[in-house]
Amino acid sequence: MEALGVQPFDLADYLDSDEAITEYLSQVLADGDADELLRALGHIAKAKGMTRVAREAGLGRESLYKTLAPGAKPRFDTIQRILAALGLRLSVEADKPRSAA
Repeated sequence: MEALGVQPFDLADYLDSDEAITEYLSQVLADGDADELLRALGHIAKAKGMTRVAREAGLGRESLYKTLAPGAKPRFDTIQRILAALGLRLSVEADKPRSAA
């Protein structure tokens, strides 16, 4: 496709601000899909620089790729280290009250 002047879409190219990253990750977390969360963290890590993120998370670059691959089952502390390396943290808020049926 590149021969026709069409560049392949890369989501990481659009994650160029803290606001874009937090909005994207918030939407992914709201959907509740674990594989999509790993994929999203991979896009964000790519946008921030995989080598830097891996180093700051205390992982090898290849380990970071494997950790964020769909189907991987990373430990929670590993996700926390990756989030910290990305300059992010998780927070919890109460779910909206459900109306009685």
